[in-house]
Amino acid sequence: MTTPQDDLLPSTRRALLHRIAVAQSEGRAPSLVAAVVRGGKAVWHGARTSVDGHGPDENVQYRIGSITKTFTAVLVLRLRDEGVLDLGDPLEKHLSGTGAGEITIAQLLAHTGGLAAESPAPWWERTPGSLRPGLADVLGEQPFRHPVGRRHHYSNPGYTLLGALVEEVRGAPWEDVLRREVLEPLGLHRTSGDPQAPHAGGWAVHPWADAMMPEPTEDLGRMAPAGQLWSTTGDLSRFAAFLIEGDDRVLSAESVREMRTPAAPSETADLAVGTSYGLAMQILHRDGRTLVGHSGSLPGFLAGLVISVEDDVSAVVLSNCTSGPPTFSVAADLVRIVAEAEPRIPEPWRPMAEVDRTVLELAGQWYWGTHPFGLRVPATGGLVLGPLSGIGRGAHFRTNGDGTWTGLDGYYAGELLRPVRRDDGSVSHLDLGSFVFTRQPYDEEAQVPGGVDAAGWRGTK
Repeated sequence: MTTPQDDLLPSTRRALLHRIAVAQSEGRAPSLVAAVVRGGKAVWHGARTSVDGHGPDENVQYRIGSITKTFTAVLVLRLRDEGVLDLGDPLEKHLSGTGAGEITIAQLLAHTGGLAAESPAPWWERTPGSLRPGLADVLGEQPFRHPVGRRHHYSNPGYTLLGALVEEVRGAPWEDVLRREVLEPLGLHRTSGDPQAPHAGGWAVHPWADAMMPEPTEDLGRMAPAGQLWSTTGDLSRFAAFLIEGDDRVLSAESVREMRTPAAPSETADLAVGTSYGLAMQILHRDGRTLVGHSGSLPGFLAGLVISVEDDVSAVVLSNCTSGPPTFSVAADLVRIVAEAEPRIPEPWRPMAEVDRTVLELAGQWYWGTHPFGLRVPATGGLVLGPLSGIGRGAHFRTNGDGTWTGLDGYYAGELLRPVRRDDGSVSHLDLGSFVFTRQPYDEEAQVPGGVDAAGWRGTK
């Protein structure tokens, strides 16, 4: 994989190098490697290392820890999109005998199933997976810590269950399914369950001395779907591009958008710092932009993948130490540096190729009661509804092909927008999830719920 350095300005490249240099130095990391993605391709790669004359490149593997969960979630969403299962299905419907079958698949994806954060002792990240050969060994005798569906509580065992679900439905090991259905189609040939040379070694750095010792590298066994994978900045750059645009060979743009959408209730502390969680994706509001992605850690390794969809900029940061540079925050800083130094240049405006007059007549001003809204018909397709006063609920809509539209985001996500026509075919009003939008405030000729006062509008006399 090549990284065309001239795609960024020299000043931007220097700022990126400075940020990772500070992170490696202050974090006392044996090595740190990073990449920036823009417009679907890697545009910068950087590395810092404690070894003279050596620098890891975009093909050197590091362990990525919980970023593995995002890969597992892609497999589960594929099953949903194929109609094999529904995210609202209880686990028991597809994987019986776990003792946690009442949890829905969506709750497992969003960490709202109430399961414990970790498996029973000994510490699973630093011991062989053979100590936990079955799901009962992963879950333990008391797998629940909270009522199902009531709160977000990060759970590694929950993703073990999702991996087992994939294996049950596909009839093959989780890693084999992952390679066949995700890694190979996306060209992620340097992502694997076991390390493949060249790869970094994992280290523990003494907290009070500049000394190191090697960390063990364990096969996580049943826990693999929660954190087993090794990857490179090259492969994760391609994965980040996929998580923005989707790829119909793997998962549609609509489904990856769903992964990036908040799906779990935020704790009070999370609300204070603007964080939430989607389907195996962390969501962070920082520096005026929304960032999505995932962090990862296992003994000897730290990882961060951060995406700004609006800026079309992503960053990957990998390091080989147990504690040290905050890779997720560093990746967020790399995104910010590029987005602020070289803001995205919008595509030229172009008119639509063909005009559908039945859609065009929906455009313009509408009123919900007395609240004014505008409905636009963009060349990119769909409809865009937004308040004209700056206060109110807006949404994008996609066509259903039968004259109706379905909301894609915000309050109206999943709700049906239906133009109601008169006998002559003209549009009387819009019905949006039972709300009536009219061309005039409380239009007396439309079917306004509760009716319109016969005397109409009046003053004080």
